[in-house]
Amino acid sequence: MNFLGFRLPVIILFFLGFPVFWFFWIWLYALSPGPPPAKTQIEVIIPARASLSAITEILAENKVIQDDVRFSILALLTGSAKKLKAGEYVFESGRRPLEVIERLKKGKVLYRPVTIPEGTEMARIAEILAAAGWSDYDRFVDLVHDPEILADFGIHAANLEGYLFPDTYYLSRGQQTTIEIIRMMVNKHFQVFNELAKNSNDLPMSLTHHEMVTLASIVEKETGLEEERGLVGSVFLNRLAKGMRLQADPTVRYGLKKNNGPLSRDDLKNPSSYNTYKFPGLPPGPITNPGREAIKAVLFPVESDYLYFVAKDDKSHHFSRTLQEHNKAVSRYRKGK
Repeated sequence: MNFLGFRLPVIILFFLGFPVFWFFWIWLYALSPGPPPAKTQIEVIIPARASLSAITEILAENKVIQDDVRFSILALLTGSAKKLKAGEYVFESGRRPLEVIERLKKGKVLYRPVTIPEGTEMARIAEILAAAGWSDYDRFVDLVHDPEILADFGIHAANLEGYLFPDTYYLSRGQQTTIEIIRMMVNKHFQVFNELAKNSNDLPMSLTHHEMVTLASIVEKETGLEEERGLVGSVFLNRLAKGMRLQADPTVRYGLKKNNGPLSRDDLKNPSSYNTYKFPGLPPGPITNPGREAIKAVLFPVESDYLYFVAKDDKSHHFSRTLQEHNKAVSRYRKGK
């Protein structure tokens, strides 16, 4: 009996059949459902620059997939291994491995809204982002004061106060770094400002971009009423044109880092460069981050000859043309305060 002749067909059959078996083994896994559900939806975060093995481990630990070497093999075979994107994902329980890979490849991440209200100061923005886990507080503060980052944006200032546009942003955990979040906010500022400015044929008093943002930030702090912003803007522009001091309480507060309580006489004498009672003209920079309407109030101020205003009991303001009229309004609306 020719033993070799007997074994040869078996060997050939084995080597021909092995690839078929191997393919079937991988494909069966690719279409098989995930682990038994512990919950209907599973949230996972894939960090930036995570390796295929790290991604596989994260998915297995969170019961998105079975702990099986075939997941990595499947990702390699489909050419997806280097295309899996970082971010926060939500997977329904029982997803097939091929579906998981496809979702990671397309970057179908979960975006969460983060709202920065109009008139939010830079330090408070750092607190909001840190509290929600989007950024480290100290890291954010360091970056918004970084001279190289300011130069990269073309901003000639001490920091990015005024340029972090207040809006609702949609972020995905693990996808955006702190600098990318900052860049998103600054880019939004320039987008909004430029959209408004291109429709203004006569920018006020030839102010620079930085000066207009500074003035808009004061308007933002002085009134929360949209219908008043244009008038408030006109008062400050009129005072600047006449060389009068702005005498804006919010600038004094910003220089003192005093957010609560009335200002004292000593506060108004403080030598801070933000004290617009003591120094003429605009302060050195914005005192908060103005929104669209505050910027619009400076670019398109209401035409008026008002030079003064005082808050009324209903949070609106009384506007006056003369100091005599203003003093009467102050006596009327601040009586007993």
